[in-house]
Amino acid sequence: MNLIRDAWIPVIRANSGRGMIAPWQIAEQEDPVMELATPRPDFQGAMYQFLIGLLQTGFAPEDLEEWLEYWSKPPDTALLRTKLETLTAAFEFDKSDGPAFMQDYEMPDGEKKGIASLLIEAPGGKTVKDNLDHFVKRDAVRHVCKSCAAMALFTLQTNAPSGGVGHRVGLRGGGPLTTLVLPPEQMPLWQTLWLNILDREDMPGYRQDRISGVFPWMGPTRTSDKNGVETSPESVHELQVYWGMPRRIRLDFPIEPVTGDCDLCDAKGVALVEAYRTRNYGVNYVGNWVHPLTPYRFDPKKESPPLSTKGQPGGLGYRHFIALTLANDGNGYAAAKVVRRYTEQRAPELKLQRIARLWCFGFDMDNMKARCWYDHTFPLFNLAPQQRKKLLQWTDELITGATDVGGFLRKQVKAAWFRRPEDIKDIKNTELNPVVIDFWQRSESDFYELLKALSNLPSEQDEPPPELYAKWKNRLVSLSLELFDVWVLEASLEDMDIKRVIEERDKLIKLIHGCKSMKLLNTKATPVKEEANEEISIS
Repeated sequence: MNLIRDAWIPVIRANSGRGMIAPWQIAEQEDPVMELATPRPDFQGAMYQFLIGLLQTGFAPEDLEEWLEYWSKPPDTALLRTKLETLTAAFEFDKSDGPAFMQDYEMPDGEKKGIASLLIEAPGGKTVKDNLDHFVKRDAVRHVCKSCAAMALFTLQTNAPSGGVGHRVGLRGGGPLTTLVLPPEQMPLWQTLWLNILDREDMPGYRQDRISGVFPWMGPTRTSDKNGVETSPESVHELQVYWGMPRRIRLDFPIEPVTGDCDLCDAKGVALVEAYRTRNYGVNYVGNWVHPLTPYRFDPKKESPPLSTKGQPGGLGYRHFIALTLANDGNGYAAAKVVRRYTEQRAPELKLQRIARLWCFGFDMDNMKARCWYDHTFPLFNLAPQQRKKLLQWTDELITGATDVGGFLRKQVKAAWFRRPEDIKDIKNTELNPVVIDFWQRSESDFYELLKALSNLPSEQDEPPPELYAKWKNRLVSLSLELFDVWVLEASLEDMDIKRVIEERDKLIKLIHGCKSMKLLNTKATPVKEEANEEISIS
């Protein structure tokens, strides 16, 4: 199977519904592809990244003008096919030796594992040995079709968490967060993908005639054992950022194909993959790698490499809005490069009247353990530079106020629950987390309503209307008290001390009104009084 020539990607077309396509068919205009239809959400996110990486490698536009041209009218499928087929040698998949997609170049032996171990949430050997696979059971996946095997392999390599001694993490670190720009309404898949493609002027090291070093599986692995090497951005092609391969893996394709039904998708009577071999000390990515689809935190002193944003307990919400959409490394954070390129350059050119969307997704990893998969969308506003700067400041003030209030709420709920809360150390990240998550989730719709109103203000307006800040301040206060009552007064505590509860509730009010961020909100919520013109009468 060749991943360029063959139809292996599950999609939904506008008229004919579900089907399978080869990558070059994403540009077809008759019965266009509208969406991917993979069997798992992590595969869905990974396949978007696969297609974006493929277009970025084989069909990157020269400049903004060409990017706009292909946004308005996708390329002829024959042209796209011709361009992508120059990469076919790197996308052979089911070979037993030699170059094969995302697989170790030469690995005659290695630890043999069942194909389910390619899935990031699959229970590890120790979990199975200790009989602790309570939620994700062993042996639920034993056979997968080649399409699912390819998706699983790419998903693991691009998200690779820590996997034990010498099993390297992905180029962005284990379990990175990915952010993709989506159009304001459903459009063909081509437009969605194209929004996340950089032109060659954004990639200083891009050279179409220098493909060596892009695909790490096309030659002997840059192993990282004691005699190996580290892999920095300077040591390989710039485009390897889309094709990182930290794990040494070789799929086992039997000489006599085993056929049957896939355990992940609805494919029936197809050739199956059951196992693979793996070894440790694969490619060790170090240095200043910055993936265009991921937000980062930068060291202002430039002494440490940038850190990619990861999935976190509690999921994604408006508290992450600035870092994922507006940040430009002025405060140490930067939104993904494709997001910054859209908001600063492409949105004004496209003149989209409706608000675009930002799709954020990724695993929340605890070392080798996948705790959750998170998937969230944020609004992306089409703003002039001065508007964007002011919205960044106002949004920071609103979120800082919410962060402080949420922290006070958690603190006072804990103080109401326990007579000596300072002695209760282990509760911080377990029972109390739902209190704060509840606070963020219940205030989210109010935040976005307020944000939309702020984004619609005229560019010449330097101060937000006081009533908007008053609305937010009042909502934070009322919600925090409402949730305090829910989590404390409605709880079945054996040693309920009403006097202590009332005292801690009163203290919550004082903490909220006394903190710096809420005082700022209160100041901006108060209309500036104009001095009355006093008439001087002469008697």
